[in-house]
Formats: sequence, structure tokens, C-alpha cells
Amino acid sequence: MRFAVDTNLLVYAEGEGDAGRCQQARACLAQLPPAEVLLPTQVLGELYNVLTRRCKRSAEPTRRAVLEWAALYAVGDSAWPALVAAMELNAAHQTSIWDALILSVASQHRCRVLLSEDLQHGFTWGGVTVVNPILHPAHPLLAP
Repeated sequence: MRFAVDTNLLVYAEGEGDAGRCQQARACLAQLPPAEVLLPTQVLGELYNVLTRRCKRSAEPTRRAVLEWAALYAVGDSAWPALVAAMELNAAHQTSIWDALILSVASQHRCRVLLSEDLQHGFTWGGVTVVNPILHPAHPLLAP
């Protein structure tokens, strides 16, 4: 099964946020087979933005961190068809265009799950189900 990962999990895995969420994010990512994980380009851009602006990290270490994530997992680019689908998702469900773009890229890359704390847990669109890996009990799609 393929998984897409949203920005918040990477931010927590980078050690930003409360200790419990950081530990849960790292544990969640550690259990995923790297070959089955996708990072939408939008997520990597948001990660860079959050780490430099909100977390006040300098640009060079942040750039290295983003490149390390991109080396570990596949990166899904945001092409025109993904944006068109994201606009349709936004119009139909009032999802932010940027979250819709992440979900659209995940769908185009045949991900089954989008791991996100921000999007609506259990929402399914384009064959992708949003799962909040921080919630307990774990969603059935995360069961071993």
C-alpha cells in the first residue's frame, strides 16, 4: 500500500512541536516501507516554509533537511492535471487549494492513504483516505 505524507508529520519528525507528537510522527514514519512513501512537492515547500519562518531555522540547514527527506522518499510533482483536480476538490468540498493539491498528487500517484493531522480524518477522495496517525485507536488502514 502506498502512503503520502503531509507537512505536519515531517515538521514533528524534525523535532518541532510537543514531544509526544514528535515521537508519534517518528514512530509512524519508521514503520512505513520507504519505497511505498510519497512526498508531494507542495509538502516539501511547506516544510521549508514552516521550518524557516515559524521555527526560525536558517536556510541552509533547512535546505539540507528538505533534501534529505526527498532522498529518503519519492517526490510527487504538482503538474497541471493535479492542479485542475485540486480546484475541483476545492470547489466541491471547500478544502484549501494547497491541501487539495497534496491530496490530488497523492491520488495521481496511486497512494491509498494520506497521513495528515490537518485534513479531515477518514475523508476519502480519488481513492485516497486521509488518516491522522496521531489519533488512537489507529485507523484500520494503519493496522499491522
